[in-house]
Amino acid sequence: MLLCYPGLWAVWLHRIAHVLWGWKLYLPARVLSQVGRFYTGVDIHPGALLGRRLFIDHATGVVIGETAIVGSDVTMYQGVTLGGTGKGHGKRHPTVCDGVFIGNNANVLGNITVGENSRVGAGSVVLSDVPPNSTVVGVPAHIIYRNGHRVLITDPHDVKDPLSDALIALAARVDALEAGSGAEEPCVEPFAAEEADREAYRVELERLRVYVSMGEGI
Repeated sequence: MLLCYPGLWAVWLHRIAHVLWGWKLYLPARVLSQVGRFYTGVDIHPGALLGRRLFIDHATGVVIGETAIVGSDVTMYQGVTLGGTGKGHGKRHPTVCDGVFIGNNANVLGNITVGENSRVGAGSVVLSDVPPNSTVVGVPAHIIYRNGHRVLITDPHDVKDPLSDALIALAARVDALEAGSGAEEPCVEPFAAEEADREAYRVELERLRVYVSMGEGI
């Protein structure tokens, strides 16, 4: 384990670099962090604050920004970025609380907080706070589980997808057109014949399945 886990090496080197950073020895701290980046593929800024038992699996491509705070017992996979959005000053990187799991190639961006024991799905882009005990997925990420229960999205705005506004506007336009035409419910009569044909086809398929399964059609 000591020889074959670059994620472990990266954390150890960061511990030393972070001490140097705290002593205001900025150049040696940055040089040591670059050495760690070269050998491990993990880029951790010396100013980042890491908790205990951080596990970086596979390690390659992980980036942790200067003002990021990572709690204890956190697991990250390859390609994870704890970065900024380029719009803030001061504390501009995420705070990841204890027990969080972050899947590969996930991006957690900005001065946001990922609550305790939460999970970030692979490839997700997290741009807002995540409550404790939650699971988030998507681009941008939205909550699908919280406290062990499925979260159902009823408002398209909750998805925070750029296309949500377009879909909402389209639905409102359809409602307005239906209201203007006086149509209260969609007309289903034209499809009655097609549905009858589909039902007859299903019955025929079921009859053939039973016929062949008994060996009579071979």
